[in-house]
Amino acid sequence: MKIAVVILNWNGKELLKKFLPSVIEYSKEAQIYVADNASTDDSVSFVKETYPEIKIIQNTENGGYAKGYNQALQQVKEPIFCLLNSDIKVTKNWINPILSEFETNTETAIIQPKILDYKNKEFFEYAGAAGGFIDKYAYPFCRGRIFNTIEKDTNQYQDAPIFWASGACLFIRKETFETLNGFDESFFAHMEEIDLCWRAFNLGYKAKYINNAIVYHVGGATLQNTNPKKTFLNFRNSLFTLTKNAPGKVFFLIFSRLLLDGLAAMKFLFQFKVHHIFAILKAHFSFYTHLPELLKKRKNLPKKQDYYHTKSIVWSYFIEGKKTF
Repeated sequence: MKIAVVILNWNGKELLKKFLPSVIEYSKEAQIYVADNASTDDSVSFVKETYPEIKIIQNTENGGYAKGYNQALQQVKEPIFCLLNSDIKVTKNWINPILSEFETNTETAIIQPKILDYKNKEFFEYAGAAGGFIDKYAYPFCRGRIFNTIEKDTNQYQDAPIFWASGACLFIRKETFETLNGFDESFFAHMEEIDLCWRAFNLGYKAKYINNAIVYHVGGATLQNTNPKKTFLNFRNSLFTLTKNAPGKVFFLIFSRLLLDGLAAMKFLFQFKVHHIFAILKAHFSFYTHLPELLKKRKNLPKKQDYYHTKSIVWSYFIEGKKTF
């Protein structure tokens, strides 16, 4: 089974210099692509000159993660896509267990490997850890990471079904990606992979975590957690995802999120992070301006679907004190 490892790049020459060598060394089973989002540095010429075996796809604009991959993957023919961040170091034998799962279980459409912290390799990394889940109100969390509590990896999380796979390193069948019409480009960046996986879930596709496929992620190479723009995108796109995909009475869920996001704003207030409060307000304003078009995307949803792992991760974490999965 052929696989394409596709790295989206935007002005990331230094990251490519640092992390491409491990991808090339340990990905002999794959064709490697660098999909460039109209970079203004010399990262494309660097790849062409240094790694002529890598195929270059040049997008005409920086459309973010969602549009960038949608455009690039139209030119990729391999039946399995691996969407890999440019700030990830892969390890020996990281692809074989995943290919084996795809070949053995035809119902598995999406896979995530174990994502550990490049800077602190004994711990999971924030963006994905050992596979993602959401609560009833579409707040995401992971096995190995709930809010800012990150667990040490002791092999406590084995192969298992998950709800969403991290966009930092996401494997998906080409056929599935095309059936879903790719990522929703209105997201630009952040949580578009959760939306993709939720849409896949609603169509009956399976997502899985594979424990013995390991990568190390720097994280925050594009937007750090301290950046209010990331707060804006996370809160807005979570509301986008909820509205598009949740079955049943979505307006009740939206109203509940208004209250819960207000509590998050209060938390930022106590931390004197005023810019993040404005980011949440901006996220809600942007969401409500997009609400009519989001409601139009609520097509062919199941009347009832047990999509969430726990009713409220906010309640479990902050009130009940449950800090681990």
